[in-house]
Amino acid sequence: MKFKAPLTLVTLAVTAVGLSASAFAAPKVYQVGSNMAFAPFEFVENGKPAGFDMELIVAIMKTQGAEVELNNLPFDGLIPALQAGTIDIAMSGMTITEERKKRISFSDPYYDNGLVVMVRAADSGKYKQIDDVKGQMLCAQIGTTGAITAQKMSGKNVKLFNNGPEAFMELNNKGCEAVVHDKPVVNYFVAKRGSKDMVVLPGQLNSEQTGIAVSKKNPELLKMVNDGLKAVKENGEYDRLYKKWFGQ
Repeated sequence: MKFKAPLTLVTLAVTAVGLSASAFAAPKVYQVGSNMAFAPFEFVENGKPAGFDMELIVAIMKTQGAEVELNNLPFDGLIPALQAGTIDIAMSGMTITEERKKRISFSDPYYDNGLVVMVRAADSGKYKQIDDVKGQMLCAQIGTTGAITAQKMSGKNVKLFNNGPEAFMELNNKGCEAVVHDKPVVNYFVAKRGSKDMVVLPGQLNSEQTGIAVSKKNPELLKMVNDGLKAVKENGEYDRLYKKWFGQ
């Protein structure tokens, strides 16, 4: 692994090994965009990208004889960056939706997800189930299905933030009554990065599937990603990474 001075918060170059058509031909480098504030999928640890998505996209493209460069971008800037061609791939725990499919292409699903609600532990007597927070001031991440769902639940009583940790902080500071966010991210925060001051309400709001996004103008790359995803599932790398980051 090697680093270069980033244009964004952090950039990581990862070199795939020995799979190019010619031993002397440099593998193609694909620009991958990710919002690295979404643990355990993607985050920055000790100045380096870490998480399930980050390791998975490296493994996927390695099977295709390619290099990737990981770029930290705002989540709501990923689709515009794909459309503008400034990145080739968006790997950021992105939910596959019909609205997004009008603008970009998605790989085969690689993770089953869902939205949950987190509240302060001190309020667990007041908010015992998800319906109890409807109409209350909610926090969510801008550009996500969590934001869309929060707005359906509480209308204008929603505060939007650039990433999950900012929304979690606002909840902790009593700026909102609950956070609507992805289940594995909330659970990871509570278990490893959060505190005993937060609890997740029973149940979840929906079921979602997560995919890898590419431009509609690049069907060849979409095939590479799908072929690579199939390959890592067959060679056991997907299961290894899943167990590492989700413990299951």
